[in-house]
Amino acid sequence: MKKIIKVVFSISFIFYILALVFLMFLGRGGVFADLSLLEYIRVSSNIVPFKTISTYVQAIFDGSMNMDIPIKNLAGNLLMFLPMGIYLPFFIKRISKVSVFITSMIAILFSLEFIQVISRRGSFDIDDFILNILGALIGFCIWRTRIVQKILN
Repeated sequence: MKKIIKVVFSISFIFYILALVFLMFLGRGGVFADLSLLEYIRVSSNIVPFKTISTYVQAIFDGSMNMDIPIKNLAGNLLMFLPMGIYLPFFIKRISKVSVFITSMIAILFSLEFIQVISRRGSFDIDDFILNILGALIGFCIWRTRIVQKILN
């Protein structure tokens, strides 16, 4: 049974990584191609925590925006890395401690955000980072539940 679970997890992880790469890098074209990299970073980055999150939450309550936009952005960023909270400790046993997990996720997410900016396939948004970390932590909490651990053992 353990081998079957490992195979299923491995195959699903490959599909998850492919979907993640598509969503983060291939799903949209580069923008502002005529700007220098520093100008691109300046116009496309958000380093103010909760700036876009609060804008989207306010839009949900006051209806100032099409509901699809804030819901897709908030839920999408939250859910996008939730599986990583399950996959990482499954495949890398050292990441079963929350401090090691958080440190690993911070490194992974900053690397991905950096690659998005350098490749001009996205922007650096601290709010995306916050939601991604929160989603990964939710996944990690699911991983740590007795039910999941009982199934795997």
